[in-house]
Amino acid sequence: MKKTFVLDTNVLLHDPRALVRFEDNNVVIPIEVVEEIDRFKRDSSEKGRNARQVSRLLDGLREKGNLAEGVEIDPIAHGQLKVVFCRSETLSQLPPELKSGNGDNNILAVALEQRLQGVMGSQPPVILVTKDTNLRIKADAVGLIAQDYTSDKVAIADLYPGTAEWWVSAAQMEQLQREGSLCVAELPPLPPEAPLLQANEGVTLVDMAQPGHTLLARYCAAAAQLRPLPKVSRAKLGRVSARNREQTFALDLLLDASIQLVTLVGKAGTGKTLLALAAGLHQVADDHTYERLLVTRPVIPLGKDIGFLPGDLQEKMGPWMQPIVDNLDYLLGSDEANPSQARGARSARNNWLDLKSMGLLEVEAISYIRGRSIPNQFMVVDEAQNLTPHEVKTIVTRVGEGTKIVFTGDPYQIDNPYVDADSNGLTWLVEKFKGQELAGHVTLRKGERSALAELAANLL
Repeated sequence: MKKTFVLDTNVLLHDPRALVRFEDNNVVIPIEVVEEIDRFKRDSSEKGRNARQVSRLLDGLREKGNLAEGVEIDPIAHGQLKVVFCRSETLSQLPPELKSGNGDNNILAVALEQRLQGVMGSQPPVILVTKDTNLRIKADAVGLIAQDYTSDKVAIADLYPGTAEWWVSAAQMEQLQREGSLCVAELPPLPPEAPLLQANEGVTLVDMAQPGHTLLARYCAAAAQLRPLPKVSRAKLGRVSARNREQTFALDLLLDASIQLVTLVGKAGTGKTLLALAAGLHQVADDHTYERLLVTRPVIPLGKDIGFLPGDLQEKMGPWMQPIVDNLDYLLGSDEANPSQARGARSARNNWLDLKSMGLLEVEAISYIRGRSIPNQFMVVDEAQNLTPHEVKTIVTRVGEGTKIVFTGDPYQIDNPYVDADSNGLTWLVEKFKGQELAGHVTLRKGERSALAELAANLL
């Protein structure tokens, strides 16, 4: 059955293409939404760009006919779009607390009017689509159906983990180690409820006769084979080595130049950023696989912002990039047995500044990445859970020839008020690139920062 969807402004600012994503259903845009879009169009942020795109889409549809009477969105799906005014008599039917005539209440009145027309005539069911939780509550209170916009949402509970287990015989594990590959057709079938293996997925082979005996491998989808993970010498990564199974899978992906996009998801302290930086430094400074290590992160504060930061761009970026600098200090610091000597060595040296002056390391804000082309670099995007899907797309499309890009983040630690655990750009990217030959993903589960950090991540 056809439905009528009334769209709120925040839906269009989140996804300008939402206008054309409702297939053969009817889409209603309250005039209040057009007014709010007009107020946002001069904004220099992503919301401003999206507002301008919405305006262009509506203007293009206007050329097909009268928006007040309804215009066909897609000649194949036959969905219709209307721009509707809020009538004062409909607004008067709202409860006294909602008759103020502000933006949300006007949108609510338009949705209510569409529903009343359906009661009197043969109009289809009416659904208010908004990302505003309070407006959905108001809609429910007046008897309207309200839904969140979920076209780009990925349920965090169902997020692709990037790893799997496969119970096999000891002989098959020995064959994999001896020959360097093993066709999956030769292995026992996976349980029916187990998801299909994806390209570059990490697989733990478990001995059926002796469960404590395991072997780590990666699935090669093109050849339908499992290949054992190569051993990573600690000398390659300095002070860093894999401490658990997921970190081993992550390092395998990070050190493989054929995997051009890696996503690492995990709670605080699981080693996402440290592993990415260690692998990047090794491939830039030691192997010379890439020309430069480029590290960036979104400029979004935790809690209340402290306001204006004086100085030039580098000085302004200092507080934002301090977590990256802390990790680089650890990676490039002294490994002496005496802790007091090690602290003195770290305070005296400026190794990461030397790398920066040599052009091997660049730490910058994500705000100025639009329009760039980034070839032959190892790029780390930290705190990617604070990015929107549109921002993630903008960053990935900057990648040039020979560049590897790594996104790290924790979907449960989001400071951006416009995204959540299910709608942020990081989880969206994981789902979109699942199974692609050029991409790999690992969800890190065990905290390795400290016993206290691990306990806090689990309890708080």
